[in-house]
Amino acid sequence: MKSRWHILVVDDEATMTESLAAWLREDGYSVATASSGRDALERARTREYAIYFVDLKMPGGLDGIETMTEIRRLQPHASVIIITAYATVDTAIAAMKEGAQEYVVKPCHPQEISLLVERIIRVKNLERENAILRRKLTRQYRFHDLVSKSPRMAEIFDLVREVASQRSTVLVEGESGTGKELLARAIHFSGDRGSRPFVAVSCAALAETLLESEFFGHEKGAFTGAVAQKRGKFELADGGTIFLDEIGDVSAKLQADLLRVLQERRFFRVGGTSEIQVDVRVIAATHRDLAAEVREARFREDLYYRLNVINIRIPPLRERREDIPLLAQELIDRLSPELGREMAGISDEALRLLMDHDWPGNVRELENAIERALVTCKTGVLSAADLAFLRPALPAGGEGPALPPGLTLQDLERLYIAATLQRLRGNVRAAADALGIDRSTLYEKIKRYAIPR
Repeated sequence: MKSRWHILVVDDEATMTESLAAWLREDGYSVATASSGRDALERARTREYAIYFVDLKMPGGLDGIETMTEIRRLQPHASVIIITAYATVDTAIAAMKEGAQEYVVKPCHPQEISLLVERIIRVKNLERENAILRRKLTRQYRFHDLVSKSPRMAEIFDLVREVASQRSTVLVEGESGTGKELLARAIHFSGDRGSRPFVAVSCAALAETLLESEFFGHEKGAFTGAVAQKRGKFELADGGTIFLDEIGDVSAKLQADLLRVLQERRFFRVGGTSEIQVDVRVIAATHRDLAAEVREARFREDLYYRLNVINIRIPPLRERREDIPLLAQELIDRLSPELGREMAGISDEALRLLMDHDWPGNVRELENAIERALVTCKTGVLSAADLAFLRPALPAGGEGPALPPGLTLQDLERLYIAATLQRLRGNVRAAADALGIDRSTLYEKIKRYAIPR
């Protein structure tokens, strides 16, 4: 229905204002009028208008350009059409540069106005439908603050639902930036402890003495600087969940202390004599291979088995490349309002560039890349040029990598396919996506060139 779209006509000439408003109302739109820029801003603060018709020359302190600038600050998604009787190339360029969507010259023709508004509303309808579809798609693949369509991640989400209300200790393993804390929060808030505290501690951030006090608290006078009693994180998490991030970095002494807490659910504050009992679920995380750390005698075997009751390994982003488009759009939707940018999405070329990248820093690196691209983007769509920093730099002198002489095109194709498969650890689906060909085509080439996987 057209009546759901609200339009504001801003002009100090009453005849022009009422004529334009009447034409638009005949087309079925809901139309209001304002006689000055200040009046328009007052209305914009109380109601959202899809389209503003703003006269370029108005008395009262605010001209059309200034009014448009303030309107766009209040309502970034609104379309502003500048109207004027003084048509020059310079004023048109100035209006468009400042953010006007269109520029109309008086006297306005009803048919011209109708076609212009219809075109803008058609685009807005498409944008609204796309936004709704994106939200539905995100909801379909969302699990708390995690977003994924990967079958491996779906298995993890199912496991989390099964164990969320149990008290069993969980060990989350995965590379840095894969979302281990987000998964720990999903476990906590999915279970019956969700209304109780979730307390996170980074075991890699503090020295042993400080970490002991962070875990268990301390009594007044327990050490220099302990001017008052302090409750530790285990005590603060009573009834809820404590998340021990980078558990593989704790010292041998603290490993022994943690083992006792896991076995008995009791501990002493540093310098204390009264034992404190807690009901707390422990979720630990690490980017290290703890089993290997145990074999190398760098991590206690008994603590490892206490922690590893339920094991969840989050795959790195390069092993779930199907998540990259979904994550990229999710990050654009979340970051663009924070950065004050109005973004419609991301181009296919930019997505291919994201899909080709290995992401050693995983989702955290992807987030940083999207934020950097949003800051420098000059349009409403992220392009491959905005993500050019992801491409490997050429050697000094601007020349490509040196190639052996005498290679045929088939030799080059074989070498490139082999290198791509090696880079992606033999993952044919990911390699096909990176090469821009079908998996069946890639299988044929692997067979033809006898490329080992």
